[in-house]
Amino acid sequence: MSTNVLSGKQIRRNWYHVDAKDQVLGRLAQDVANKLMGKQKVNYVPYLDNGDFVVVTNASQVKVTGKKATQKTYYHHSGYPGGLRAETFDKLIQRRPTEVIRHAVKGMLPKNKLGRSMITKLHVYAGENHPFEKQLGKGEGR
Repeated sequence: MSTNVLSGKQIRRNWYHVDAKDQVLGRLAQDVANKLMGKQKVNYVPYLDNGDFVVVTNASQVKVTGKKATQKTYYHHSGYPGGLRAETFDKLIQRRPTEVIRHAVKGMLPKNKLGRSMITKLHVYAGENHPFEKQLGKGEGR
């Protein structure tokens, strides 16, 4: 009995639309990461990027539970001595709401070349408007 092996030519990608309004950040990020990896597909293999495209709207209205809004801290470093910067969730969601979701989803993807190619299929928008109406209209997701 032979095993059916998925090749790159057999990969079919769908488009999914996710509305982040009033959704919990971690649960939303897990759902989006699974779609980007293709784990919901029957022919999932961990060594190929056979995931789908995901468009997330209303990123500025995502919620967090407990005291995370004031206590959760995002760090980045400029590369220079003393260049460590910290920012709370409240300030980052006002300044760049798309980065909150992108950061959460990226943490749930593989930490290798495959994960870096998966994150390119994620499109996050702070409001309702996005330029992917044609793709979402013919996709299976939505």
